[in-house]
Amino acid sequence: MAKLDSYLAYKAGVLAQRRLDFTAAPEKALVRLTASSYCAGTTGVRPTKMGEYTVISDSAPGLAGNSLGPTSPEMVLGALASCLVHTYLLQATLMNIPLDTVTVEIHGALDMTGVVGLPIDGSILMQDMSYTPIIASPAPAEQIAALHDAVEASCAVLNTLRNPIEVVRRMPDDTEG
Repeated sequence: MAKLDSYLAYKAGVLAQRRLDFTAAPEKALVRLTASSYCAGTTGVRPTKMGEYTVISDSAPGLAGNSLGPTSPEMVLGALASCLVHTYLLQATLMNIPLDTVTVEIHGALDMTGVVGLPIDGSILMQDMSYTPIIASPAPAEQIAALHDAVEASCAVLNTLRNPIEVVRRMPDDTEG
C-alpha cells in the first residue's frame, strides 16, 4: 500500500464527479480566475490576493524591499511547483498509479540588469527554468515514465509558460471584455 492511496482514492471520486458535471454542462469546465495586488502604504510590500487567499510579496533589500515575502519571480516558480505537484496527483489518480510522495523542485534565473534600469537587449524575462520531479512509488519504472509524459502534456502552468498566451492590458475605464 502506497502512502497516498487514501488521498488518491478520494481524489478519484471527486474527479469522477467533475467529469459527470462537465459532461452534463460543458460550460462549467471553464473556471475564471482572478488575482490582484497593490502597494501597501510606503513599504513597497504587495499584498497579492489570489482567489480567496492573500500572500505578501516583497523584494529583497537590494531593491528597497524588506524580504517580508517571496518576490514575484519566486511566486512564478512556486506556482509552477505547486501546479506540477497537483498535476502529478491528478494524473496518478487518472492512471491508477500508486504514490508515496511527490516533490517538485524548480530552478530559474533572472538577470537583474534591466530591472535596475540598465540598458538591455530585448525584454526582461526569467530564464534557465528547470524542474526536477522526485516521485516515490511502488509502481514500475514504465508507469512512472508514462506519468511524467502525462504531466508534461497536462500541467496548465507549465504549458502556459512554455506556450505563452497573450496578456492584454485593460485600463480601469475599459468597458470591453
